[in-house]
Amino acid sequence: MKTRLGKQETQFLAYLQMRKKRIVRTGELTGPLHLTPNQERELFRRMFRGGLIARVRPGLYLVPAQLPLGGSWSPDETLAINTLMEDRQGRYQICGPNAFNRYGFDNQVPNRVYAYTDRISGERTIGVVELTLIKVAENRLGATEEIRTTDGLIAVYSSRVRSLVDAVYDWSRFNSLPRAYQWIRNDLTTGRITAGELVKTTLQYGDKGTIRRMGLLLEREGIETKLLRKLEQVLKPSKGLIPFIPGRPKRGTVNSRWAVVNNEET
Repeated sequence: MKTRLGKQETQFLAYLQMRKKRIVRTGELTGPLHLTPNQERELFRRMFRGGLIARVRPGLYLVPAQLPLGGSWSPDETLAINTLMEDRQGRYQICGPNAFNRYGFDNQVPNRVYAYTDRISGERTIGVVELTLIKVAENRLGATEEIRTTDGLIAVYSSRVRSLVDAVYDWSRFNSLPRAYQWIRNDLTTGRITAGELVKTTLQYGDKGTIRRMGLLLEREGIETKLLRKLEQVLKPSKGLIPFIPGRPKRGTVNSRWAVVNNEET
């Protein structure tokens, strides 16, 4: 952490803050600060290593609106992911553990941000923000909710019902089954979501395994027949059984309608 600023560092921050710029690219400061390209590269390197700016990718940096006490700075999660995705001209939606916590399904606060994107896959670190980016097809992005932060930024989250569907669909990544079944039961009972919304979202964003598991769950919850038929209509007859709860032995009652072994009690 750099606690004392030199002349160039002071000019760097003063110039950008005066213009209310939060994003800067290499090459932008050679003229205004009268630097050679080598001097500019070295200045960026010092600022980054000193914890004064955050690197989004090589050549692209985030700058604080004002330097906090102590000198070290990092963007928040929303600024970090918004900047990264805008640079890649992509879309994203925060999902998984972050959405589960936001909607009160799980009280554990994740130490990283999980997001579906249409451009990037893999791990990224921006300042102290750690991102797990999951690249999906464009048609798998959707059913979102926009949240305005205290800084006026917009964070895009998977909606409540979409998060429940993803908890069944992406169970292996998020370690969300069988917990998700109880989240769904609770939300249906309290009216936070409707069975119709759940069926529609399952059909749009789930795969066959998700539809089969959701069908069994909703059938057991006594959901009206016409909604169950919507799920059933997209399935072909199958002799290949899947467990209701993955990872547990396939022991239990076989539901032939959904080709699912109800192993919830095992």
